Amino acid sequence: MSCFGFIVLYSAGNESFSLVKQQMLHILVALCVMTIFAQIPPYTYERWAIVIYVMGILLLLSVLIIGETNKGAQRWLGAGAFRFQPSEILKLAIPLILSYLLSRPPLPPNTKKSLLCLLILGFPVILTAKQPDLGTAILLAGTGFFTLFLAGLPWRFIFFTTFTCISSLPFLWYGMHNYQRSRVLTFLNPEQDPLGKGYHIIQSKIALGSGGGFGTGWLQGPQSHLRFLPEHTTDFIFSVCGEEFGFLGCFVLISLYIAILYRCSYITLHAQDSFSRLLAGSLSFMFFLSFFINIGMVSGILPVVGVPLPLISYGGTSLVTILASFGILMSIQTHRKLVGS
Repeated sequence: MSCFGFIVLYSAGNESFSLVKQQMLHILVALCVMTIFAQIPPYTYERWAIVIYVMGILLLLSVLIIGETNKGAQRWLGAGAFRFQPSEILKLAIPLILSYLLSRPPLPPNTKKSLLCLLILGFPVILTAKQPDLGTAILLAGTGFFTLFLAGLPWRFIFFTTFTCISSLPFLWYGMHNYQRSRVLTFLNPEQDPLGKGYHIIQSKIALGSGGGFGTGWLQGPQSHLRFLPEHTTDFIFSVCGEEFGFLGCFVLISLYIAILYRCSYITLHAQDSFSRLLAGSLSFMFFLSFFINIGMVSGILPVVGVPLPLISYGGTSLVTILASFGILMSIQTHRKLVGS
């Protein structure tokens, strides 16, 4: 998938090999991180879950004070060429801390423990949304709720939480930034402002549709090469794939995602203790949510929230996070105890 990503990125970057070389470096670093994480036993992750969560929260708070601002968003820490998004660390920290808490008795979790987990989940979600980074905030919230669901959260609590969320939508609407409200309205009717707020999604759907069954051909996508398609190396790179490789290319790419997800689910089902099972399940769901949201937003069935396409979009921090989660899943699988040992 990474090799396929290089091919798409080379075309999306207007045949600039510099982007591909940088992405190769990102892949190399991410593979090293994955290999290291795969060697660490699951009980070590369990022991360090609280520390990792606290470190992630402190880094998120640091972003609000000394974080770098780019395109109106204050999401990064670092200086010069080296910078990273602390919110990416929470993609690992939240599954770790929730799996640690929920794997302890009582199981299924009672109301007191469920409320504690919601508090632990809600704080980083709010901090991430304030950056603002709505896409990552949705990923964190979705992953956290799924972990609670896997732990056997009582249905009455699920219904109560769902009712509370629906009831608070009017307050959330007025608490959103203007551009976030515009994205929701644009999602409902992008044609109301085709040259403004609706431009991104309209151009994305034109690119996907023009690919047809077999695509326009590699390096032959007019939407990306003539720069009609915005953010074509990051958030909207799936549109480049659809334009140049058509329905067949999209089908192959989604099939690869499903194959990885199947393997993640297999590891989850065969995990031998509650912590490993909850952790593997939450990391698997985070991976699913990442590619589902990206493909949904570029095809117009979900609002545009700025989530990169895993293993394909250009970027370093998100790639390291994804492969680090794969390393943890490998650790859960390889450190299984033999029956009778």
